[in-house]
Order: sequence, then C-alpha cells, then structure tokens
Amino acid sequence: MQSFTVLHPYKNFSQNTFEKTCMNVNIFNSFNAYRAHLESHASHNISNTVQEIIAAVRERGDAALKEYTEKFDGAHIDNFRIPESQMQQALHLLDPKLKQILLEAADNIRKFHQRQKSETQLEFSEDGTVLGWKVTPIDAVGVYVPGGRAVLFSTLLMNVIPAQVAEVPRIAVLSPPEKNGLPSPLMMAAAALMGVQEMYAIGGAQAIAALAYGTESVPRVFKITGPGNAYVAEAKRQVYGVVGIESIAGPSDILILCDQRDASIEYLTRDMLSQAEHDPEARALLITTSTEQATSVAERLQNLVPTLPKREIIEASFDGSSAIITVDDLDSGFEAVNEIAPEHLEILTAQPFNDLHKVRNAGAIFLGPNTPEPVGDYYAGPNHTIPTSGCAKFSSPLGVQDFVKSSSILKYSASRLRKEGPSIIGFAEAEGLHAHAAAIQARLDQFSLE
Repeated sequence: MQSFTVLHPYKNFSQNTFEKTCMNVNIFNSFNAYRAHLESHASHNISNTVQEIIAAVRERGDAALKEYTEKFDGAHIDNFRIPESQMQQALHLLDPKLKQILLEAADNIRKFHQRQKSETQLEFSEDGTVLGWKVTPIDAVGVYVPGGRAVLFSTLLMNVIPAQVAEVPRIAVLSPPEKNGLPSPLMMAAAALMGVQEMYAIGGAQAIAALAYGTESVPRVFKITGPGNAYVAEAKRQVYGVVGIESIAGPSDILILCDQRDASIEYLTRDMLSQAEHDPEARALLITTSTEQATSVAERLQNLVPTLPKREIIEASFDGSSAIITVDDLDSGFEAVNEIAPEHLEILTAQPFNDLHKVRNAGAIFLGPNTPEPVGDYYAGPNHTIPTSGCAKFSSPLGVQDFVKSSSILKYSASRLRKEGPSIIGFAEAEGLHAHAAAIQARLDQFSLE
C-alpha cells in the first residue's frame, strides 16, 4: 500500500501537524460519494419536506406553486410564465460586450455538441431482414437553472444548447424568481439569446414537481436536467421514473494532480479556489509529489483567502472537505484520482497528454497549465454539467445523448425466420416460455402450407 500525507490548511497546517494514512483508507467521509451524497442531502427532514411539496403541487397545481414561491422566494406571482417580450427586454439591456462573449461561448458549445449527434442506422441483409435503431429526440424537456449564491446563466447554455442540437421540439427553462417576481435579468437575457421561448419563474422542489406532473400553467415534460440545491436534488430523485433525469448533482469538486516542482504556486492556488468558492461543501484537492510545493500552496491559501469576496464559503470548503495531499510518486497520484473520480481533473505533469491513459474515472480532464478549469466552465465547448460526488466512475458529462432516445428496429424476412425459428423456439422452451415458442411455431407451420 502506498502512503500519503494529507494537509488541511484550515485544520492542522498552523500546528504543523500531518495526518498519516494509506491509500485504502477513506479520508473524505466516503469515496463512494454517490451514496454519501444521497444520504447527506436526502436526509429525513429534506426528504419529507420535498415529498410534501411534490404532493401539494400534484394536488393543487398553480395554487401550491404560488404559496411556495411566496414562502421561499418572497415573491408574489400570478403568472409564472415569462412573456417573451420581457425576455427580449432583458436581452436589449444586456451589456454588448457580455452579449458578444455569450455568443462566442454558445458557438463553441454548439460546435462541440454537434459532433455528438448520432443518427438512425439500419442494416439491410440480402435476404430482406432489416436490423438497426431509430434515434428520436425527447418530446419535451425541462431545464432547471438555479439562482442562489450565483446566477449561473452558463448552466442555461450548457443545458439548452445540447437539447437544441438534439432537436428537442419543446424546451422549458425554469429559474427561481427574485423579489420582483422575475428571474435574474442575466438569466432572462441568456434565455432570449439562446432562442428559448418557454421560461418560468419557479424555483426549488416545487419547480421539479411542476415539470414532472404539470400544473395549469406549466405543461409536464418527459425529462428534467440541471443542477440545484439539496431540495432540488431530492425532488429529482423522487420524481425519477415519472420523468427521466440526467443525474442527481452534488457539490462541485476539482482535483489537481501535479508532479512539477516548478509549477506556479499561484496557478495551483487559484485553481483550487475556483471550485471552493462555489459552495461550503465544494471540494478542492491538490495531489502533489512535492511536500515543499504542498506547504507553499497552503501558505498562499492562508494569506489569500481572507482577502477574497467569498471568504466564508471558501473557508468552510477547506475546513470540511478540501485538502492538499502529498504522494510518494505519480502512480500513487493516479491511483488516488481513479478512487476519488473527480468532477474536474487538472493534470499538471511533465507530459499530461501521455499520462491521459492512466485516468479511468474523471468527469472532465484538463491537460496542462494553460487549461484551467474555468476554460471548461464557460467557453471551450465541452459541457460543464459533469458527474459529481464520484459518479464519474459510472456516468458521463451531459450531452446530446441525454436529449434523445433510441428504438430498436427489427424486420425479419420469411427466409430468416425459417432458418432461425427452430433455434428461437429452443431458446424460449428452455426458459419455460411456451407461448413465446408457439408464436414462432405458428409462422413456421404457415410457411409449410405455402
């Protein structure tokens, strides 16, 4: 077993003490983080509260939405749907420079996701048999865009654009209202810029319930995407099966793997902070082969964090789940990477592209010092809706594939059924499903009469 050292800048750095452990010890509460996330965020109280909200929206529709909107958002709303004229007004007031930035980012995102499109494929055999699949867009999807600690209109782009590329005919965007009863002007402007025609000022678990079951003013959808707080995540968990969901999003995380002793301390520090500022539960990890580098980054963090606008959030992140880890060698670092399965992975090694094959579990992989994580958050093109909480072990970033479904296509010719029918009958009888066998036998009998 490889040993490593964990340095918590806000716990034990000032005492100059180090926690010793080994690679098979769980130092971050649970590397099986998907379950841990559900257990922590879908606590008994949250689960019961969300269950009550969903039941109320199902039973009383818009009336329940109005009550919850007043209670949780402090806004009185009679009409939840945002008029397109209101969205266009917000777009008109958008700073021209920001508008150009959004257009450029959207172009990059659209071009990248166009490459993900899959097409209907059919294989025609000489005997007339046809096998393949048909790709069809989902009829209606709902995109939830949070508006809590930050107005993440980038999330709107990252969810709406792949749905548009998939040619989803109806895309409904929901975002929490401000006190004036409208979502953030930036959110409305981004929606208008992306050509969104259906937008609602609804937030929280009640928004997810409205999308799943429908109300007088919100027609139901068939799939819901987009992140949110613990109540939104639990609501998505509870309505799954009634509608599809892309994932249950947990706190954001980043892991930086570095074996370059001369790597910029400022780069490493700033990249850790880029995720720590998201949420008190966000996780920022640095794995390095240099104890000196680990100490330097910790010192820089302690000096820098008190000067930052989101100091309290960042300090909570570092106190709770973030850390600097030193390992004996790079192989040990990649072993940790694949166990943690980070949402964002930055590889700052001598040959990052050559090291790519060592990564099995990561949501998005950023190679080299010129590719900090915010490049992917906003502009490069790949989706920033990425598996969190270790879910990169079994799931992928949001993409066009999340907004389509495929149907298998089968057309047997008479000659193929004559040839393979007896084998199919044998298969069915071995499973004890004699009616299955009889359905084949009836056709073979008919063929014998022709």
